[in-house]
Amino acid sequence: MNRRTIVTLAALSLSTATLATTRQAEADSYPSRPVRIIAAIPPGSANDVIARVLAQRLSERGGQYLVENMPGAGGTIGTGAAARAAADGYSLLIMNQDFVIQPLVKSKVPYDPFKSFEPISLAAEAPEIIVVHPSFPAKTMKELVDVLKSNPGKYSYASPGYGSSPHLASERLFRLSNGADVLHVPFQGGAPAVTSTVGGHTQILHITLPLVAGHVKDGTLRPLALAAATRSPLFPDVPTLSEAGFPGHDVAFWTGLMAPTGTPRTVIDHLNRELAIVLALPELKERLAAMGFESTPSSPDGLAKRIETESALWSRVIRDGKITID
Repeated sequence: MNRRTIVTLAALSLSTATLATTRQAEADSYPSRPVRIIAAIPPGSANDVIARVLAQRLSERGGQYLVENMPGAGGTIGTGAAARAAADGYSLLIMNQDFVIQPLVKSKVPYDPFKSFEPISLAAEAPEIIVVHPSFPAKTMKELVDVLKSNPGKYSYASPGYGSSPHLASERLFRLSNGADVLHVPFQGGAPAVTSTVGGHTQILHITLPLVAGHVKDGTLRPLALAAATRSPLFPDVPTLSEAGFPGHDVAFWTGLMAPTGTPRTVIDHLNRELAIVLALPELKERLAAMGFESTPSSPDGLAKRIETESALWSRVIRDGKITID
């Protein structure tokens, strides 16, 4: 080996060591500049509200966390942008179950749910609830299914969009499990689906509890059952689907925080610890509970397992229901 080669190798080794030291120093001082939390949904939606609550509490503990909304294409626009972001911990993604579902119903999305991101932690979840317009001739889940089966194609249910979890959960509950012929009317988001059902244009809605809690309280929507293992403290008189005679249909709206693949482990661990702290704050838990959410911090592996479980569940529903978008 000649002298020039030795000098070159030494320089490369020094450069590599310097780069590694610099990256470690940046990770140790994290966050030293603003961190953006990409929310792939419109402002005001459930995921957006949770993201802003978390950003506020995380900022109070040190650093600056800002929410950036990038809605569109079922959340794939914002999620794709997050996947392409620098893996330095300064671009994060707050996601929900649509993160898992979209790659299953579309032939092409700009991310891989298992390879594009590092899981950080689950954040919060809320059960879904089945409600009907007050004029609908059913006051229990059994009566609802009986009415639908006796009147094929007469009634309709609203959803936040084709391929959304409420759409898939409704197909699984009504059509696949109970053979009920009911028309699906998709909307662009949960709010217009709720408005349609409150107005009686669609009669049935399977939706995240916080989106309809106010309507249930004032009587503009009638609750039939909660798609959860236990009853909600907000509506203790509303039975679960299992109690109503339809076990195995628990569905939750859940959120979690992720970072692009390659983000330093020290940053992932830091964010996981910080989230565990803020999600345990009594005032934050109370604020979430008032909206119908439960604080659900987890390990990174806990979020990874949730993604795997949900992917397997919705894969079966999509296959059996022959549901595709393109």
